[in-house]
Amino acid sequence: MQTLSRQQLIGLVLLTLVWGINWPIMKLGVSDYPPLTFRMLSMWLGLPVLALGLMVLKVPFRIPRAHWRELFWLALTNMFVWHALIILAVKSLTSGRAAILGYSMPIFSALLGVFIFGNKLIPRAWLGVAAAALGVVLLLWHELTNLAGKPLGVMYALLAALTWALGTHLLRRTKLTVPTLSISFWMTAMTTIVMTLLSVIFEHDQWKTPSVSTWGAIGYNAVLIFGFAHAVWFYLARNLPPVASSLSVMLIPILGVFSGAWWLGELLHWQDWTAVALMVLAIGSVLLPAHKP
Repeated sequence: MQTLSRQQLIGLVLLTLVWGINWPIMKLGVSDYPPLTFRMLSMWLGLPVLALGLMVLKVPFRIPRAHWRELFWLALTNMFVWHALIILAVKSLTSGRAAILGYSMPIFSALLGVFIFGNKLIPRAWLGVAAAALGVVLLLWHELTNLAGKPLGVMYALLAALTWALGTHLLRRTKLTVPTLSISFWMTAMTTIVMTLLSVIFEHDQWKTPSVSTWGAIGYNAVLIFGFAHAVWFYLARNLPPVASSLSVMLIPILGVFSGAWWLGELLHWQDWTAVALMVLAIGSVLLPAHKP
């Protein structure tokens, strides 16, 4: 197990806050607006913010041509599928439940690591995975009957989580000898093109001028999600073991559930409160330093 540095911990706290409250913000943004188009506009506006960050920090944009193929697969597994499917899930489900389903990713990450990548988990890590899984089940307790009527939303979120888990492993094992910010920029650029094509193909007849609240949600996503949060996440995912990085962000769906309850009036039950304790246990299982003999 690997302990977070001070810089990584600060990044994790900021990431949790920014990503956590974004779930009800996204729900508000897509409530009366086509979801793929919402994502497309957010990314087109966020890409220059990310580019400006690279220029200010003097991070090179260039990625050698020999790495383009690997960069494509990283973008496919970390961003293409996730961004297309999870925004459709947010449109269909409550923001809190979409967040919880999306953050079933650590469970998939642990299982993929063991059965495909040959990782070995210590008992404490398995405890964390089990706690996260139980937390997901509890948070979906009151949604099971509703989810049965929304199978596509559930399928979208779970497939997005599974693909993201695979992407986390690939990012950890990448052979790209370039800064993480450069990788983040080009993955975002490619995903922006993909989202534009999907919007044109599936939603061109739904295009309209965004409302004030939708513009606010688009602006939040542009600056804080695509201009900041993704870069922080890729930094953590590239420098920490997949289980540590993925379980460490389990407070994000908790924040998503409770911010959605406060902001959008989504109902909470005892299962939600119990899940908080389980998620904290999952986070502690990978972030607390191991005892040395």
